[in-house]
Amino acid sequence: MTNQLSQIERLSPIALAYIGDAVYELFVRTNLLMPPKRMADYHSQVVTQVRAESQAVHLSFLLPYLTDSEKEILRRGRNACVSKPSRLSRHTYQQATGLEALIGYLHLTNPERLQELLAKLDFGLIDN
Repeated sequence: MTNQLSQIERLSPIALAYIGDAVYELFVRTNLLMPPKRMADYHSQVVTQVRAESQAVHLSFLLPYLTDSEKEILRRGRNACVSKPSRLSRHTYQQATGLEALIGYLHLTNPERLQELLAKLDFGLIDN
C-alpha cells in the first residue's frame, strides 16, 4: 500500500482531476437516479450538476469541512489549471478543477472520506 500511495502522490493534479471528473459524474448520476424519470430529464439534471459552475458552488459549500491536507490538494488542482473554456471565468474553472482533483485524490486514497464529503452535497441547491 505504501508503494501505491507513493505513486498516487506523484500523480499530477490534472491526472487527479481527470479521474475525479469521472468519479463525480458517476456520483451525481447515482444520486439523481431515483425517482425514475424520463431520460431527457435525467440527462438535463446530471449535466446541470456536473458543469463547472455547479462544481464551484459545491466546492464553496464543502470548503469548511476540508482538512488542511485536502485544501492543499485543492490548491494544487486550482493552480494546475492553465486553460479555460471561453464561456467561464478563470476563477470558476480553477475551482471546478480543484474540486475534481480533490475528488480524484480521495477516490484513490480514502474513499470513505470522499463519501463522507459527497454525502454533504445537496443537489437541490442547483436547479436546471
